[in-house]
Amino acid sequence: MISSRWGVTPRESIEAECRREGTKNVVQRCVAILSGDTPDEATLHALAGPGATTVLEGGEGGVTGYWPRVWAMRGLLYAWNDTATAVVLAGASDESWRVREMSARVVARHQLSDAIEEMVGLRDDENARVREAAERALVRLAEFGV
Repeated sequence: MISSRWGVTPRESIEAECRREGTKNVVQRCVAILSGDTPDEATLHALAGPGATTVLEGGEGGVTGYWPRVWAMRGLLYAWNDTATAVVLAGASDESWRVREMSARVVARHQLSDAIEEMVGLRDDENARVREAAERALVRLAEFGV
């Protein structure tokens, strides 16, 4: 079942980008965005599909808004290596709740034991979705004895 307006899911799009460019390169591009670099058009389209067009045209805060960080963090769900750990930890304190939520999801997916303190802190986040994601991350870490 296709659950995206661009014909593939975000996961499928990111996995396809990893096959084209290599996982290491995709992770590096996500890390760069999360570190404050301006994302390029091809990367945003791979991470976000048609939603990237609006951002690239300056809408929704443009390329310096929070959407590129959300998409880059989501990219790390499906393209991963340990070089991204620091930006995931930093994402737990991002000003955007969407980035904080996605950071918790990445922690859970990749069982990042270095993020326990950040996830405990996010259990008191002002946003319910962030709190729930942090709790799931902590449960997942506990399940795997991390």
